[in-house]
Amino acid sequence: MASVLISGASIAGPALAYWLQRFGFSVTVVERSATLRPGGQPVDIRGAALEVVERMGLRQKVEASRTHMAGANVLDVRGNEIQRHTDRTLSGGRHDSGDIEIFRDDLCGILYDATKTVVDYRFDDSITSIHDDANTVTVTFERAPPRDFDLVIGADGITSGVRRLVFGASDPFMKFLGTYVTIFTADNFLGLMDWQTAITDQDDGLLVLPTRDNTELRVFMLVESERLSRDLTTAQQKALLIEKFKHYEWQVPRLLDCLKAAPDIYFGEIAQVQMPHWSCSRVALVGDAGYAPSPRSGQGTSLALVGAYVLATELAAQRHDHAAAFARYEARMRPFVELNQALVTYGRGTLGGEQALAHAKNAIALEP
Repeated sequence: MASVLISGASIAGPALAYWLQRFGFSVTVVERSATLRPGGQPVDIRGAALEVVERMGLRQKVEASRTHMAGANVLDVRGNEIQRHTDRTLSGGRHDSGDIEIFRDDLCGILYDATKTVVDYRFDDSITSIHDDANTVTVTFERAPPRDFDLVIGADGITSGVRRLVFGASDPFMKFLGTYVTIFTADNFLGLMDWQTAITDQDDGLLVLPTRDNTELRVFMLVESERLSRDLTTAQQKALLIEKFKHYEWQVPRLLDCLKAAPDIYFGEIAQVQMPHWSCSRVALVGDAGYAPSPRSGQGTSLALVGAYVLATELAAQRHDHAAAFARYEARMRPFVELNQALVTYGRGTLGGEQALAHAKNAIALEP
């Protein structure tokens, strides 16, 4: 039985673990966080990814946890409404698209629950070195003793540690798109009920939406900027955001007070990962680690789910030839990835963007 180590327990990692154990592999997942990571944005499951979820037997659970946003409005910086939509949301698109919008942490929980009894999860640990001698991969960990595996897969996101250890520094592979995003949680003092509100001055903006049965708010702050130092402290990140949004009216001053008090925030660049190859000997990448399309595409989760399925099926089909499996995985996935990464050139919600998405989300055959 081939042994596989997967780094990352968000979406791509548990999805890949599901399929690999189903195909008879021995699977270990290592995750830096002490638990499943809470919070995050609503994500979309579309096209071919819906079929993957169906094949996993998880469609009903995903449907039960989907968001139920009735619509959205957009305000200017003074709080005047300039747009109102009841046929779509700003995060998920048209209600009649057939897509499923679900919060990232809810989807992670569903995938984890589907695998936790058959996959060896190691939380609160991370990979510190990878030595691949072409016959086996020796991995050292921050906490656990070293172990040998047949294969190692990086499913550890856009700042992938596996990618850095095996392929080198991230900068050559990261295409920065000129925007930073911050996400934090607050009490629903706005009283939003299944409704999204955005406020923008064209360059920067906020999106506020309720979650947890309308008891909490997820707040998203988008800031256009030159590339910033990755060494900014949380206090410096908050100070930057407060300065950017201090001239906004409506309820933004109260949201900034929530930001100041937030114990933990996510602050990261919006970027794509573009690599010439996704594998090196016995190590490969899946999802954002290898081909993040950026949140602007709305397709990161779907690429992760489809990529995990395609990689697992190719490894199962070429059980004794991982190089051939990795090559087939890339040959099948790369055209699909490139189409979905190209979606960032279209405006979300425009006719051209909707047509491009309708094509891109289904542009792969799940059967070889």
